[in-house]
Amino acid sequence: MSSLNGVVDTGAEHIRRWLGILRDDLLTARVDPMPPSMWLRWLPHGVVWIVAVVLTIVGAVQLNDQGGLDLGYSMLLGVGQGCAAVLALRRPVPALWLSLGATLAVAVLTRRMLMAGQIDGFAWPWTAWAIVAHLLVLLLVALRVPTRVSVEALFLTGLFTYALQGLWGAWNHSPTGQVAVALSAVVVVLGIALRGRREARAELEQQTTLTAEERARRTLLEERSRIARELHDVVAHHMSVISIQAQVAPHLVRNPPDELKENLAGIRQNAVEALTELRRVLDVLRSEHPAPGERAHAPQPTLGRLEALVENTRAAGLTVTTEVTGARRPLPPGVELSAYRIVQEALSNVLRHAPGATAHVTLAYGPHALRVQVVNTAPTREAPPSAGAGHGLLGMRERAVMLGGTLTAGPWSGRGYRVAARLPVSAPSATDPLPQDGAA
Repeated sequence: MSSLNGVVDTGAEHIRRWLGILRDDLLTARVDPMPPSMWLRWLPHGVVWIVAVVLTIVGAVQLNDQGGLDLGYSMLLGVGQGCAAVLALRRPVPALWLSLGATLAVAVLTRRMLMAGQIDGFAWPWTAWAIVAHLLVLLLVALRVPTRVSVEALFLTGLFTYALQGLWGAWNHSPTGQVAVALSAVVVVLGIALRGRREARAELEQQTTLTAEERARRTLLEERSRIARELHDVVAHHMSVISIQAQVAPHLVRNPPDELKENLAGIRQNAVEALTELRRVLDVLRSEHPAPGERAHAPQPTLGRLEALVENTRAAGLTVTTEVTGARRPLPPGVELSAYRIVQEALSNVLRHAPGATAHVTLAYGPHALRVQVVNTAPTREAPPSAGAGHGLLGMRERAVMLGGTLTAGPWSGRGYRVAARLPVSAPSATDPLPQDGAA
């Protein structure tokens, strides 16, 4: 007996749950607007409004001429069915109930005329215009509500039709229930398919956006790792000098005190430990992102090798001119390395994306900053497809930001392009003038 009671309680719980789901799905007035799109925003609204007006007029005329109803009732019922189609643009579930209510009113009024023999052969319980209007409502429902709600709307339409035509019935009429239910099933399936296709496309676009963001983030991390590998030699050089100076300093002083020896020994020990940690970090970076053909102890380039870079670029077919303004002097190794890499990447971009163009490289030495500018003229022919990742500007900007500087890139002189960087060498607030564009 207890097991039977448990089964009954479980069944009752399932029934209550499904009734709750049906109540939430079908007894709601929530807004479900059309999806945001420039052409979808206005086109469906215009089409639905036109169809609603046509259905209102046609329905009123049909009910008045063939259904034998007064013109006032005919217009009221026609407007009700047309308003259901318009309401479905924003509130599809209430529009479903309005459509069924208008159809029920038409069926009740015309059945009285059929049973009295005042009309004969009238389409009942669904008129032709009511079927079209209800199909439009079901389509809009299926396009914007979950599939479960669409199936419930179809089931409700079938149950409603069966109750009118199968259980209540009428005389002297043309039955339209089977046609209405069959067409409703087709429209609901079509709407569900279109909604699924739209959701799949939106999900694909979202995944594409996430993939592009992840690729950009990964490229940024790889570029930072590359910069860290290159700057290792710069930092290691300074730490080696500190270590050697700390070791030699006691021999430059006659009878150095013990405290001085201990402090210098501590400085040397810290420098040696820092070098060891740098080598470990470099080994990790190289093992995670090995560069093709990279040499472990290759010296990093400086601006002293700029002419060699320009010559190599000219050998590749690009016409390059250079200009140096200000008092040329040695700069911090990090600044020289970043300036060299920015010029190198900018010239590579000209070769890849502006075939036939000419480039001009300008270095402006100021008291507080180095200005680097690479400009190119418009290409003379179409650029071939590039296999690169398209993140060269990202790497150049990272190098400038790392030094506390800035980098701008954009169109220049028509179809040309300009890359301009400011790399601080002492006071970061200095404002040195940019070199003139296109200086000879």
